[in-house]
Amino acid sequence: MARWECETLYNQEVFCSEARELLRQASACKSIAEVRERLTDALHRAFEKTIGEDSEFATHTLIRSRDCMHTLQNVLLKRSEERAEFSIAGVLWDAARGQRRDDLTPAFWAELIHWVRGLYGRSRFDFLGQADTHAGKTGREAAIERSSELDSLWDRVQSRMARFPDGLAEEVRRRREANKERVLQALGGRPGDWNNWLWHTGHIIKDAETLGRVVKLSEAERDSIAKACRGRLPFGVTPYYASLMDEDGGEADRAVRAQVIPPPDYVRFMLENRDRRESCCDFMLEADTSPINRITRRYPAIVILKPYNTCPQICVYCQRNWEIEEVMAPDALAPDGEMDQAIRWIADHEAVHEVLITGGDPMVLDDAYLEQLLGRLAGIEHVDLIRIGTRTPVTLPMRITERLASMLGGFRELGRRELAVVTHVEHAYEITPEMAAAVDRLRRAGLSVYNQQVFTFYVSRRFESARLRMLLRRIGIEPYYTFVPKGKQETGSYRVPIARILQEQKEEVRLLPGMRRTDAPVYNIPGLGKNHLRAAQHRDLLSVLPDGSRVYEFHPWEKNIVKCSMHIAADVPILDYLVRLADLGENLEEYASIWYYF
Repeated sequence: MARWECETLYNQEVFCSEARELLRQASACKSIAEVRERLTDALHRAFEKTIGEDSEFATHTLIRSRDCMHTLQNVLLKRSEERAEFSIAGVLWDAARGQRRDDLTPAFWAELIHWVRGLYGRSRFDFLGQADTHAGKTGREAAIERSSELDSLWDRVQSRMARFPDGLAEEVRRRREANKERVLQALGGRPGDWNNWLWHTGHIIKDAETLGRVVKLSEAERDSIAKACRGRLPFGVTPYYASLMDEDGGEADRAVRAQVIPPPDYVRFMLENRDRRESCCDFMLEADTSPINRITRRYPAIVILKPYNTCPQICVYCQRNWEIEEVMAPDALAPDGEMDQAIRWIADHEAVHEVLITGGDPMVLDDAYLEQLLGRLAGIEHVDLIRIGTRTPVTLPMRITERLASMLGGFRELGRRELAVVTHVEHAYEITPEMAAAVDRLRRAGLSVYNQQVFTFYVSRRFESARLRMLLRRIGIEPYYTFVPKGKQETGSYRVPIARILQEQKEEVRLLPGMRRTDAPVYNIPGLGKNHLRAAQHRDLLSVLPDGSRVYEFHPWEKNIVKCSMHIAADVPILDYLVRLADLGENLEEYASIWYYF
């Protein structure tokens, strides 16, 4: 779908044609209050007609009609208007009276058009599977027929997942062996250096010129990296991770490059706001949830401990990008006095049973420091679980040595204390034999390994993340969380509509074997923590803004425990997201149900 097509498909005239039955109710109204009342009644009648005794609609169509009715009713509420600071009822009233609204985009009209189509049972899209063919059959005959259907369905799933190569495939492994030789040559390394993690941290690629000697960069990529470096924005790629990039770039390594190469809008925002990053980039309000330096606390029984505020490689969309000055910054290690105070603080708060050590990436600290830190935490009686958050299995798997794994495993004490590793794998193309071996070393030491995926635009195509999940379990990693990318202005190009995450979780993930879908999709609420998206009662859809952004009211986890405020945030316009997918060559018919996830 080209952008110009959007104006033809989604505009006020198309909406008025689709919603003429509804708008008739509002045309003669004398006040906005009357509009709300009459339209609410009309929505009920429309739904009752759709599901009437003589209805020939299939069950899924009726469910969609019910959901659209509830959504339309909710956005018409006066409270919703006040919270969103925008009136859908006013838009409908204007449309009913023939008044044009030039402030409203095709992305806005697309939402309302699809909701009205859903209400009246006029939404249409193809299903992945075939209609039931075993109707009227019972017992073994029905079971055999059903099994045949499931075989056909899985064939379709497999064909879609096969679009996305992984780093375990023989062809990819051969290509990366050549990449490794090129990286070593460009950085002056010898073959024996590759398995030495200290060589990698000593040769991190920090500029466009060096990366350009390893892989071909587009002019846009080269320019963006150069501007970031001139502006002293943190940029860095480990030699190992650079070997995961295809020499000529393209379809397969798009997600890998997107992890580390900052887009122009990110660079521009960060440079323009250099002097106020703490106020405009601290999305999670860590400054408001840090009772003492190096500690963040959002929940009763767990704290975050940050001993090291840098990484060997920077993810562009990092939650703490505003804190990190440079890759492997020499002053990133917490002063001894600060760590002493932080650990004493944990010891003084007996409610704390779990400590998540993160940063930055603590796993690039040397073994002796890590062992001392873990020993001090293990010595606190009420701490019974220690988590280490690290991306080194993905960016620097040679760091996970046998000695390190054995040392970490030594802090497990049966029935007394557990230690787990949480990593961050984004795409199947990041999974390599080296990474699988690193995870295996941790598992053989008795450690559980979990994954937190950030569901960015670059991993959000149909069955792209499903492909990742199938491989994660195969190499011993359990899916733990799928995060909505933070609603940070500087990382807007990474964001995905919440509806797409819901679609992925309720369609693609549901087709996978049970242990491949153990993750929870969440939206992080600033200052409070995770809002679980799987349950609709944790949020309300309040409105749609003129640019097509849905406005959600998220309910904090404490809402039934203590009095607290709700959080309101605008999402990414669905139509804008779909247009970006079309630019990649995606068949948008496969995404057609996205409009009906709320």
